[in-house]
Amino acid sequence: MKDIPLHQLQDRTSSGLQIKRFKIGEPYNDDVPLGAHRDDHYIFFFIEKGTASLMIDFHELHLSAGTIYYILPTQVHHRIRNEDAEGWFIAADTVLIPPDCRDTFESQLLLQQPYVLSETQFNQAKTLLNLVHEKYAENAGDNFHVMIVRTLLHSFMGMAAGFYSSFTGTDNKISRTTELSAAFKKLLSANIRAIKSPSEYAARLNVSANYLNEVIKSNTGFPASYWIQQEVMIEAKRLLYYSQLNVKEIAHVLGYEDHAYFSRFFKKAAGISALVFREQYRK
Repeated sequence: MKDIPLHQLQDRTSSGLQIKRFKIGEPYNDDVPLGAHRDDHYIFFFIEKGTASLMIDFHELHLSAGTIYYILPTQVHHRIRNEDAEGWFIAADTVLIPPDCRDTFESQLLLQQPYVLSETQFNQAKTLLNLVHEKYAENAGDNFHVMIVRTLLHSFMGMAAGFYSSFTGTDNKISRTTELSAAFKKLLSANIRAIKSPSEYAARLNVSANYLNEVIKSNTGFPASYWIQQEVMIEAKRLLYYSQLNVKEIAHVLGYEDHAYFSRFFKKAAGISALVFREQYRK
């Protein structure tokens, strides 16, 4: 999977959020190639009119009017074919997704399927996204602009998570490897501040470290250690954005006794220092 590029949201925006409305017949005006790729962030689609299609993890998905769909970070996909559709594209940094919503989005043991909205759900989602886009496009200089946009975004995420929490999807049999991947992700989210070792996660799951690594890499394209690093980064970003803890305190909260090591780790993984990240997201 080394030849599949990973697109980073920070290359397109420093706010951690990108919202676009697309219309039928509009050309896609982005310079990124159409081929298979991964993203380091969440992507959501809301189709108002027409039809669109998407190739994700080797599955062709068709999105019709009145559907909502999301792509998880690092899922391999091709750009959506939306020339015959009207709707919304939302890209959001994982740190902006509330933990409860992430649990729902990432708990799907099979490939997530498009969710068909009821008329009431459709109208609610459309109204909310119009408001999010309106506030997002204002570029207001007041101190509350970013907070308002992200609060509205959280409302949309909560709405989408609510739809999917009651969505049963297909009746396909769930494999042992899929169950193990889901259990690992759940365990990781709950224990990331205390446990950083793949072997310890494997022990808690009653499998060998080699087997766990093999399964996770087979299902996601990345080894268990990669997901541990990603979870550490997500938790670090949350603390940098939401808390008043300094970098040294955050390092200790995350289980790092050497805060200098943590600072180097963060900069290498994020491409920017922890302090720069905090400044960018709070401005």
